[in-house]
Amino acid sequence: MRTVLAIVLIALFLAGCAHKQRAQSIPPPPGAVRLGYSETGLASWYGNPYHGRRAANGEIYDMEQMTAAHRTLPFNTWVRVQNLENRRTADVRIIDRGPFVDGRVIDVSRAAARELQFLGPGTARVRFEVIRLPEAPGPALFAVQVGAFQDRRNAERLRRQMAQRYGAAQLCLREGSPKLWRVLVGQEPTESGAAELAGRIRRDSPEKISAFVVRLDAV
Repeated sequence: MRTVLAIVLIALFLAGCAHKQRAQSIPPPPGAVRLGYSETGLASWYGNPYHGRRAANGEIYDMEQMTAAHRTLPFNTWVRVQNLENRRTADVRIIDRGPFVDGRVIDVSRAAARELQFLGPGTARVRFEVIRLPEAPGPALFAVQVGAFQDRRNAERLRRQMAQRYGAAQLCLREGSPKLWRVLVGQEPTESGAAELAGRIRRDSPEKISAFVVRLDAV
């Protein structure tokens, strides 16, 4: 009887361990960002004419708050930005989308740029790291931005071309002075899928075209 009981207990223990191992192997959902995720590149800052206007997450942008814009990080993600030229740091919350200029990785508020001491130059080489995640980032979809136009007719012309070649394509208005109509292509469930689409668009385009990955947000 004791032998049978011992075998049962061992079997239960092994089953529990197997369950824990399976639980640990579950991958994160698409679009999820981990603590410690980092990027290095050029940072810029923005103030007027966007000060007082709605940011991409729906709240009013205040350039004197410690906030920032990023192309793909979920809203309310906190990142620690370090100016690699002077080692100064600033913690900022992602509330907006951008920068929409090739070669730049983050667009910080004027207050953050002042803290990082690059108000005058306007840009600085930085490294940023995710230090706090949003409580409920929600599902993610990614697209490829291929252009931004002040004239909606030009944006619509490019949107139609992209829709014929790649399927889904849409316009997204960026409020400001002047307003910009962004052309977004695709609706990919993963950032890597959108990156593949961006590469395909660049290869297919006879002229040099700017194509980079952005997150599609439902606010």
